[in-house]
Amino acid sequence: MFCFNRLPFGITSAPSIFQKIMDQVLQGLPNVHCFLDDILVTGRNDAHHLENLEAVLSRLEKFGLRVQKEKCEFFRDSLEYLGHIIDATGLHKSPDKMCAIVDAPLPTNTSQLRSFLGLINYYARFVPNLSTLLHPLNGLLHKDIKWEWSKECDEAFRKAKEQLSSKSNLTHYDPQLPVILACDASPYGVGAVISHRMPGGKERPIAFASRTLSKAEQNYAQIEREALGIIFGVRRFHSYLYGRHFILLTDHRPLTTILSPSKAIPSMAAARLQRWALILAAHNYTIKYRRAADHGNADGLSRLPLPVQHKEKPGTIDTFLVNHLECLPIRCTDVRRETRSDITLSQVMEMVSTGRFPATKGSDSSLMPYLVRKDELTTSQGCLLWGNRVIVPPKLRKQVLEELHTGHLGVVKMKAVARNYVWWPGLDAQIEEKCKTCLPCQRTQKTPCLTPLHPWPWPTAPWQRIHVDFAGPYEGRMFLVVVDAHSKWPEVILMEATTSAKTIQALRGLFSHYGVPEVLVSDNGPQFTSEEFATFLKSNGIKHVRSAPFHPATNGLAERFVQTFKHSLKSSKGTSSVQRRLDAFLLQYRNTPHSTTQEAPAMLFLHRKLRTRLDLLKPSVAAVVDQAQDAQRSYRAVHSKSRSFSVGDPVLVRDYR
Repeated sequence: MFCFNRLPFGITSAPSIFQKIMDQVLQGLPNVHCFLDDILVTGRNDAHHLENLEAVLSRLEKFGLRVQKEKCEFFRDSLEYLGHIIDATGLHKSPDKMCAIVDAPLPTNTSQLRSFLGLINYYARFVPNLSTLLHPLNGLLHKDIKWEWSKECDEAFRKAKEQLSSKSNLTHYDPQLPVILACDASPYGVGAVISHRMPGGKERPIAFASRTLSKAEQNYAQIEREALGIIFGVRRFHSYLYGRHFILLTDHRPLTTILSPSKAIPSMAAARLQRWALILAAHNYTIKYRRAADHGNADGLSRLPLPVQHKEKPGTIDTFLVNHLECLPIRCTDVRRETRSDITLSQVMEMVSTGRFPATKGSDSSLMPYLVRKDELTTSQGCLLWGNRVIVPPKLRKQVLEELHTGHLGVVKMKAVARNYVWWPGLDAQIEEKCKTCLPCQRTQKTPCLTPLHPWPWPTAPWQRIHVDFAGPYEGRMFLVVVDAHSKWPEVILMEATTSAKTIQALRGLFSHYGVPEVLVSDNGPQFTSEEFATFLKSNGIKHVRSAPFHPATNGLAERFVQTFKHSLKSSKGTSSVQRRLDAFLLQYRNTPHSTTQEAPAMLFLHRKLRTRLDLLKPSVAAVVDQAQDAQRSYRAVHSKSRSFSVGDPVLVRDYR
């Protein structure tokens, strides 16, 4: 069993773990910001910047971290960081945010132009000189004017997009301000705008998004296209919306009921709408209706969407036919055709037909397997045979291997079947490789033989290394098991809860009796891997050793005692309380010689045996001493005389000085 020494890629919690470590490494450094492996260092001037940079590099060196010089940029006046352009003047938007507006295609008819003008008019308060700017475009909307896209219209269209995506129009995302998501759909596109409602009541856009509909999506009903626009906006701006409340605006009134977070999903709604309603259920939002005349921002994006290449899925009938064509069996006609097209086999076929074989020495290596069998090669109906076995061309060998492996019979039986039907150079090796790389075969293989035993070193003193584990639940109780590695002395504590705090409390009580150990061995339970438990061990100078994941034998001392302990409690179930049975078991176990040390745990731990009721069976020296003392008292009583004194009686005292 192997365990990672470094954090691998692909783990869901890896980014948060890495970010936490980097925050701890760079904690306390001023003018330093870190997001994963991107570290931003700033300063008031060059000297201050160098001072901060030196502090960062020193901190990284202290924790054993290194940076690649090729990926570092120094003394930059501006840079792109987390999707923003940062320079001396402040924070600017990345051009990618406005691609839905800047890259919008030219309108080709009055309907598309009217949608674009509605988008501009919606944010009219942020676009200066709007009437002058839009004059050439407004002229194309007149009934008597023929549609003709002139240079003036093209210039007005370009300037309008520039004004709409200018700095004065977009605002930065602020978690403290209300968020509004407006979504809309047209017969050929969907669009979404995420905005802030400013303290004055005005709406300021944060970002725009749009895309064209695929061929299948264009066949949706209008209500489904409108719902698709909402799903597109929610997914596109997920990082802004998830985990906070926002207002969802749509110009399709039925969706306010179907997708309402406060109402049940209608059972008669289309399955597609029900699935989308479940997706929206993960968000905290309020859906509101806005009439189409006031919904020009999202409507304009949906009618002028960015072109997107959609991958068409193959039809069900085509997929069905292709899958069944691949499963057809190989026939002799297929072997004959592939034999003729293969360079090596076609040469062998000619040699067998004419009987002219080149000398083995100096021949091509690809012909050697056939030349050594030249006397046994024959042809039949355009196919090569070695004895009664068909020589399979290279293009068909993979499929023949799959056929031989049908039923997952194993290497021996696959070779036995192959010897009756087919052959090609290296067949046996390919059969073995096929079985070794077959995942179902490997999953059902017998358990491999045991590896050599690596026992723990025996401590030289009691309570030097302890093994801990939890047992249970048994009879509604959990037990903390602690075993001393030197003497095998066990301690079992009834636990009210198995949290880190309760575990620390129980261990602290044991440490007060026997002292603090040097090493503590445990599994990877949450109680033992928590930061609170690690701090407790570190503060007491205890080295923590955890067992390999999914390999409990690493902590075998505790695991084996848990097995013995559970067997004892189950055998004595119903005779008395759990605590009474536990005390009786511990007393007996501590006095019984251990199979490894051949000594009782009490002898190695306390250097004495514990007194039990069995000691009453053995003759006692104390009884002999008591009997002798009784005889001495009886003999003395014959020659002695009891005397009594009162306070104030005169007595004669002998002075031995």
